[in-house]
Amino acid sequence: MARKTPEPDTTAKPVGRKRAAPPSRLRRLAHRLRRWLWRGVWGFALLMLVWVLAYAVLPVPTTAYMIGESRRLGGIDRDWVPRQDISIHLQRAVVAAEDANFCRHWGFDMAAIRDAIADGAARGGSTISQQTVKNTFLWHGRSWLRKALEAAITPVMELIWPKARILEVYLNVAEFGPGVFGAEAAARHHFGVSAADLSLRQASLLAAVLPAPQDRDAGAPSGFIDRRARAIADGAATIAADGRDGCFAN
Repeated sequence: MARKTPEPDTTAKPVGRKRAAPPSRLRRLAHRLRRWLWRGVWGFALLMLVWVLAYAVLPVPTTAYMIGESRRLGGIDRDWVPRQDISIHLQRAVVAAEDANFCRHWGFDMAAIRDAIADGAARGGSTISQQTVKNTFLWHGRSWLRKALEAAITPVMELIWPKARILEVYLNVAEFGPGVFGAEAAARHHFGVSAADLSLRQASLLAAVLPAPQDRDAGAPSGFIDRRARAIADGAATIAADGRDGCFAN
């Protein structure tokens, strides 16, 4: 008699897919950290945007550098004035000295940057717009973080603020001597006049100290500052003649 072939066991359970292992605690922590990091980045970006928007119309009350100098010196001299109360001579002189193409660029003067690189960084390539961002929103120093933030904020400010506003803020936060900030305080400190009454000579002397206000004195100029001021006065006349003052002088 032939033996029967045993029938397959149909009661066996089918083999299913293995359940994926839950993410490790370390992976969950890394995911949470990335999420909070991105929230922080977007939150900071939003804060900076609101800050830039606010200063498009409001006077700048103080800056990080002013606070530091006030603590170091026991006080500072500063008085905010609108651009209409600042001599056009000073406006032109500062542009001629610091950023002759101020009205023609979007925040960065690429030609000046290339020249600075070619000269081995012996001279600066920062525009008035970049300096305004540094003086108003950031801090002084040569760190890569500050440079990166300056590069990010400058085009935003240029997009929102008119050129005339950028120059107005710059002239009110720039340092013209130890603890002397802004055009009004500088004019009264060095020459005993208001910013509106500065002559071309006085304005050129103030512009001549801007690269190193801690070491230069507009009220008692050295031979170097005197020669530089004369060159700046010539530059101010040039930008007035060729229309490079059009974004703020009209």
